Amino acid sequence: MNFLVRRPWDLSQNRHTPQDIYQNRKQHRRDFLKTLGIAGAGLCTAGISGCGKPTAEELDAAGKVEEIPVAATGIFPAKRNTEFDYGRPETEKFEAALYTNFYEFSTSKDSWKYVSKFKPNPWEIEVGGLCNQPTKFDLDDLYQKFPHEERAYRFRCVEAWAMCVPWTGFPLRELLKAVEPKSSATHVEFETFERPAEAPGFNDFPDFPWPYREGLTLEEASNELTFLATGIYGEALPKQHGAPVRLVTPWKYGFKSCKSIVKITLTDKAPATFWNTYNPREYGFEANVDPDVPHPRWSQRQERMLGTGERYETVKFNGYESYVAALYA
Repeated sequence: MNFLVRRPWDLSQNRHTPQDIYQNRKQHRRDFLKTLGIAGAGLCTAGISGCGKPTAEELDAAGKVEEIPVAATGIFPAKRNTEFDYGRPETEKFEAALYTNFYEFSTSKDSWKYVSKFKPNPWEIEVGGLCNQPTKFDLDDLYQKFPHEERAYRFRCVEAWAMCVPWTGFPLRELLKAVEPKSSATHVEFETFERPAEAPGFNDFPDFPWPYREGLTLEEASNELTFLATGIYGEALPKQHGAPVRLVTPWKYGFKSCKSIVKITLTDKAPATFWNTYNPREYGFEANVDPDVPHPRWSQRQERMLGTGERYETVKFNGYESYVAALYA
């Protein structure tokens, strides 16, 4: 798919119209009208209130994982680690679930509408590459082998919106210890699921470099902040948040936090990543939050909170400088 060249005054990425749709808009309109009856009926049977904003109950139902492992019993809600504090009000659960970036389902922040076919259980994460103990972890392993806790983390998107949410999970470094990285390992690659039958984005955007991949240096991945999350707001992760397990790196822009992970690979070089491959001018590999480094199309000096719209001055490393600044000295 070819995109029109965007200039600084153009719409942001998630709102621009693909060129083929514009050039063939009459045919797309006929196709859209032809399918309205079928699509509309399906939406109604799913319990969603038309095309408007859903109720909290509808939103919960849309993203809820049908079954979670028995091993998860008693995990949620986990005890909060009081070392971490937002320093600002917590984002409402509804607002955080309503507005998400998950391109496997949608480019319009409304992925909750399209996740019903997604099956995040059973699930397995293959961990391998440059390690002495390559292992496949299923969900029972993740719940039973790694003690869970809740952490109140800030989350900052490269698009200048932000939220404050309580994740449940465990430090990634505990999983890395279990597979014993070799001395030659310098980086960690993360890979998301690729199931076109369950997620419409794969077919809607065939020119994207699927599957979604992200990467960190081994030092970054081993930092105490780097978190594998299995839950949010005291419950198992909803589908639109990256069920059943996702990465959280609170000092980096949100696109680094790979969702619905199926593979983790230790390597001796920086891996090719999704957005850095597709648009390297706008999405760097390191992607640390920094108010002094503007995005090519907007300033990063302020951030807007989901739900309230309140604005804050952006802080370097998203306020986590004491934890990570030494990584970049």
